[in-house]
Amino acid sequence: MAVKVSLKVNGKSVSAEVEERTLLVTVIRENLRLTGTHVGCDTAQCGACTVSMNGKAVKSCSMLAMQAEGADVMTIEGVAKPDGTLHPMQAAFKEHHGLQCGFCTPGMVMNAIDYAKHHPDPTEEQIREALEGNLCRCTGYHNIVKAIGAGARAMAAGK
Repeated sequence: MAVKVSLKVNGKSVSAEVEERTLLVTVIRENLRLTGTHVGCDTAQCGACTVSMNGKAVKSCSMLAMQAEGADVMTIEGVAKPDGTLHPMQAAFKEHHGLQCGFCTPGMVMNAIDYAKHHPDPTEEQIREALEGNLCRCTGYHNIVKAIGAGARAMAAGK
């Protein structure tokens, strides 16, 4: 049975007719063509599908689209300013080489932005603990941790 789902994505009101069992990640990628949100595991283990919903990082592969009805969703495509200026967390990932293949990066950035809002000057240990729900197969996390620390401090400074 098809249902209509209406939400705001990256500041724009959108709606889609979907089956009741359709996942939020499917609406984002297939209906809205916002392919920066990745599907890695389909079990909410890897974090590649992380988006912000009503200001909180969520894994969109484990959430039905219907659960996002009326929500304000931000994907990686909506993080930078309209003029293309990177968000401080994105800039920190670039500056500190916090990516390699890039597959996990959108989810890492989305999770890091949410985390940094509540932890403006996190320690390395705190960042590593916060990353437990995001997997990277390439980097070993060292530069990701440095990037998140720098991004959190930049966000706190209002940069």
